[in-house]
Amino acid sequence: MIDETHDHNRRSWVASANGHPEFPIQNLPLGVFRPNGDDRRGGIAIGDEILDLGAALDAGLFEGAAAEAAEAAAGAVLNPLMALRSDARIALRRRVSAILDADGANAAKLAELAPKLLHKASHCVLELPAEIGDYTDFFAGIHHATNTGKLFRPDTPLLANYKYIPVAYHGRGSSIRASGAAVRRPHGQRKLPNESAPNFGACRDLDYELELGIWIGPGNQQGEPIAITEAADHVVGVCLLNDWSARDIQAWEAQPLGPFLAKNFATTLSPWLVTAEALAPFRQPPMPRAPGDPRPLEYLRDNADQQQGGLDIALEAYILTEEMRRKGLAPQLLSRSNARDLYWTVAQMVAHHSCGGCNLNPGDLFGSGTISGTTRDSCGCLLEMTRGGREPVMLGSGESRRFLEDGDEVVFQAHCHRAGYMAIGFGECRGRILAA
Repeated sequence: MIDETHDHNRRSWVASANGHPEFPIQNLPLGVFRPNGDDRRGGIAIGDEILDLGAALDAGLFEGAAAEAAEAAAGAVLNPLMALRSDARIALRRRVSAILDADGANAAKLAELAPKLLHKASHCVLELPAEIGDYTDFFAGIHHATNTGKLFRPDTPLLANYKYIPVAYHGRGSSIRASGAAVRRPHGQRKLPNESAPNFGACRDLDYELELGIWIGPGNQQGEPIAITEAADHVVGVCLLNDWSARDIQAWEAQPLGPFLAKNFATTLSPWLVTAEALAPFRQPPMPRAPGDPRPLEYLRDNADQQQGGLDIALEAYILTEEMRRKGLAPQLLSRSNARDLYWTVAQMVAHHSCGGCNLNPGDLFGSGTISGTTRDSCGCLLEMTRGGREPVMLGSGESRRFLEDGDEVVFQAHCHRAGYMAIGFGECRGRILAA
């Protein structure tokens, strides 16, 4: 999958793309945007600009498979593009890279068309890239599973099924919003250990969860599982995902089933879809299994996936409080982690999700599960970081946090780095807490 579009020497006639920390010409993530309040349309991030795919089509810049893909991506949602096979996306990527290449044959002429083709990202509203039919949240971060398990089951933090099955639950697609949308503190039933009965009220222990969002492409017919060998072809790309969590509500309701009101009130996504093709240089073997861990069952095992099913994506979580804003302070880094620490690969998630005959559809979304490391400063949520709220995090503003307070803003960022390749980013995943 690595081709000329990944060449670290390639530069763009869009000047802001050259050396851009998120969106150099080697990235080219897909998204949906509204320029200056206009209708939604498909575009591609390039530096500080957005390439308008509809305008590029009107200018006659596409033909063949690339034109088919551009037409599918130019509308108000990317679902039509997601339904196409990967060769159409690859054709679109290669053609857009050639259009934006500073050394391309028609670079000077294309640069003259820039006012028609490009929109300043700062003047645009970014929307969710697709209409989400279904959302499933996995639990693939083994360190998160272990850290949280120790809080409730010190002797057996991981349940017996964890290393055999990609554990997941079905979430709520209707409450997913793009980065920047405010998050209202939810209400629900809570019950403290010393209380004899539950009561109803606003969440007291509001948390974030640092995850990847995985966008599904071509689907499958109901009753026809997706084989592990074909699973990667059903994934369009990745974004950042904040699985907001009401911990006190969750502790009471998740007995014996799973999250319900604790999770369904809001999920926040970064709006740019970093394609599977852009991530090709940053693939690697998945997390090594510890001695004694079971071998994945055959329907979850593929030699190619065991060689390149992992992703090297460095993630960061920041907090910005009302007090920090008042003092003019920058957001404070809370944690760093990496997608290398996912116990299950994306292909294994797809294969398992569909193995019973469940039909996936273009635009479906998976959450990876919280991505944490082994140290406190690599925890992907406050539940882990504060040991269940018992050890508050101290902030540079002089404040402390057990869990999130009204006015707090959580910001996720992520980047991919590899020697010999240009670093790429995902843009921000940002949400601010409003009072209940």
